[in-house]
Amino acid sequence: MNPDDANPTGMTVPQSLAGGRLTIDLGALAANWRYLAELAAGAGTAAVVKGDGYGMGLEPTVGALAAAGCDTFFVALPEEGLRLRAVLRDATVYVLDGLMEGAAATYAGADLRPVLSSPPEVKEWAAFRRANPAAQAALHVDTGMNRMGLGLAEARSLLADASLAESLGLALLISHLACADTPDHPLNGRQLATFREVRAMLPGIPASLANSAGILLGPDYHFDLVRPGIALYGGIAVDGITNPMRPVATLEARILQVRNAAPSETVGYGATEALDRPSRLAILAAGYADGYPRHAGSSDDRPGARVFLHDRPAPLVGRISMDLTTIDVTEVAGARRGDWVELFGPNVPVDEVAEHAGTIGYELLTSLGPRYHRRYVGGPDAT
Repeated sequence: MNPDDANPTGMTVPQSLAGGRLTIDLGALAANWRYLAELAAGAGTAAVVKGDGYGMGLEPTVGALAAAGCDTFFVALPEEGLRLRAVLRDATVYVLDGLMEGAAATYAGADLRPVLSSPPEVKEWAAFRRANPAAQAALHVDTGMNRMGLGLAEARSLLADASLAESLGLALLISHLACADTPDHPLNGRQLATFREVRAMLPGIPASLANSAGILLGPDYHFDLVRPGIALYGGIAVDGITNPMRPVATLEARILQVRNAAPSETVGYGATEALDRPSRLAILAAGYADGYPRHAGSSDDRPGARVFLHDRPAPLVGRISMDLTTIDVTEVAGARRGDWVELFGPNVPVDEVAEHAGTIGYELLTSLGPRYHRRYVGGPDAT
């Protein structure tokens, strides 16, 4: 098989047979990490690689980030941590979803650090560490998001015991910002003040509050370690500003057919969009089964997303199907069967497509299906 058809995710989808291809620029990923590390100078910079590296592939992603200098990673699940540990023997790995009941020995055996978020987890981990004093963990305190983490009253009660940090092997204190993507939201300041209060209860323990958007809020939010996620992968972290990050993922679909259609004819399921001129339509080999969102399509009532080919934008027409998407190439000279069309990437930001679909870039990236031919460029796992 041609090396260009290799897929580091473990599946082999030859480009010659694929309806779509996903190009992942590991060099851009590394550059984004370095940029964020510069913004957070004075603090360490970790990387959040949960969700299979935000859909980019966990193993190639962590390899490129490690080569750039990253040595601390956050995953959601212990299964992700085990995959990461198979690639990087010496990295520090935190498991954000915490300690799965009865699994402490597995965490410790792979040197995974659970992020403890509830009194039962704290109790179970403390009991385990009595016989395994080398095992380490993080402690998550909720400062206003009401998701994961000890409540403030729970934290105060637990942290009244000065020996807690030592008994748990705490290596990090964390919380998570709920509204950092809206810089002037008042909850940001309240969470910062609460986190400072909790941090004072654990002197000497490194602290981490800032996600991607939190980094851009400024040094007050950086503490000892920042944990960027979506910004690493080129997504918008803060609303209302120009995105400074380089795009990492370029998603393309192949044109299967080019056809002519007359004015007043409709396109796609439900006949939701009627043409207002003689049109040339191109049918693309990608749809919602591939993670390209159905609600990015168009109708007579609203425009849909756009794509890019032959140095020109082209609009979607009608509903997106399971395996097919229709675009209007009337204004694009030379569009033909076999051409690759950019669905998102350097010319069509992923967050622009997400906005048309009523969602966010995070969901698009982590929903990409397995039918794409994947290729990696610009890094140690490039193919």
